[in-house]
Amino acid sequence: MIDLYTSATPNGWKASIALEEMKLPYEVHPIQLSKLEQKEDWFLKINPNGRIPAIVDRDEDNFAVFESGAILVYLAEKTGLFMPSDLKGRSLVMQWLMFQMGGVGPMMGQANVFFRYFPEKIQPAIDRYQRESRRLFEVLEHRLGEAEYLAGDYSIADMATWSWVHTHEWSGVGIDGLPNLKRWLDAIGARPAVQKGRAIPEPRDLNIKDEKQANETVKRARTILS
Repeated sequence: MIDLYTSATPNGWKASIALEEMKLPYEVHPIQLSKLEQKEDWFLKINPNGRIPAIVDRDEDNFAVFESGAILVYLAEKTGLFMPSDLKGRSLVMQWLMFQMGGVGPMMGQANVFFRYFPEKIQPAIDRYQRESRRLFEVLEHRLGEAEYLAGDYSIADMATWSWVHTHEWSGVGIDGLPNLKRWLDAIGARPAVQKGRAIPEPRDLNIKDEKQANETVKRARTILS
């Protein structure tokens, strides 16, 4: 059994989607970010960085794993799923996973901060992060014109990247003119395990058309950032 400490965010969805795809038994422990539960001493013993997600593998002497990318690799190696065993295949998955960890996530995250969460609108910063996010989408578009999935076969790299990219509207970044990316988004979003993982710990859509919901999301985010 695995304990999953998470919240309804792109990084959190990576872990819950992987657990669903790998059919691993797990127990969800929702973390209320707006109440700063992730900074409490008990949680810092699991993740000293005070971020979600984190897991504790009860079957491995309560072994704790933090950082969403590290969690995905751990689960893939534990199960032998969604990560090739050959050198080149594994490297491809790791390359695209690192592309998400070092590029897509941070750039979209900063786009969210400056476009949605900061009370002051600093347009050069908004432009910078939205433009870089779009550039990274174009890299994905090119790759997905060569292969059905990022590393060839469906893998943890796709789970990680989809978790962020499917929220592109919230970041104010369009996908017009990127048909391969849209095909990939739709295909992964249709997977039953992805749909179940996306709804954990509770369904939450970043709906820009629902002004009340959007304002509540921004209010919570500002609490975390302050």
